[in-house]
Amino acid sequence: VQLQASGGGSVPAGGSLRLSCATSRRTLSNNGVGWFRQAPGKEREFVAAIGWGTPSTAYADSVKGRFAISRDVARGTVFLQMNSLKPEDTAVYYCAGRRTSSISIDARTYHYWGQGTKVTVSS
Repeated sequence: VQLQASGGGSVPAGGSLRLSCATSRRTLSNNGVGWFRQAPGKEREFVAAIGWGTPSTAYADSVKGRFAISRDVARGTVFLQMNSLKPEDTAVYYCAGRRTSSISIDARTYHYWGQGTKVTVSS
């Protein structure tokens, strides 16, 4: 299973970015996918996840109402729309895949990881 994140960049506070996680249709049709981030000097933290169970999405409290996760199964791509960005959102963002269809906020339950994409939000 391969995942490739893209879409990072530098934006001012209040701006928006859309991250993409490219994988296969087969992976996206059967597995939960999550976004995590790691800021300099901090541990990796959960951001959002999407799967096929109930609930089908989950968000960290720090991004609820600002970020939205979605998927295009035909394209094998998961998106993370990030609005109202804050300087504290600055981090390297990673997408990850699970072996099951359900979602999880625990990074230890994700078995496949893509390379990160860097997001910088200036104040």
